[in-house]
Amino acid sequence: MVRLPLTAAELERGQLLGALLRRARTDRSMFDVAMAANISPETLRKIETGRVATPAFSTIAAISSVLGLSLDEVWSAINPDTQESEEDSALTLRLERLAS
Repeated sequence: MVRLPLTAAELERGQLLGALLRRARTDRSMFDVAMAANISPETLRKIETGRVATPAFSTIAAISSVLGLSLDEVWSAINPDTQESEEDSALTLRLERLAS
């Protein structure tokens, strides 16, 4: 399967996601957070630096859980111009509950 090139918006969201996760990690080591999220430190490093701009949902859910971030917070941080409808908010809440 051929993967299409990422759009500028996807690359920007990847950068925003990486910055958010770096800030949320504070003084915790990348290794400790990665192990707690059950991912490799290299994967976390690539996400934090924006080299993996569109990581899997389960990966983001695991990292967010370890860092104490809600999926709503993550979504809002990487989509600052998006206004969610009530239906979207309800879906996000259901997904967040499933991830925890």
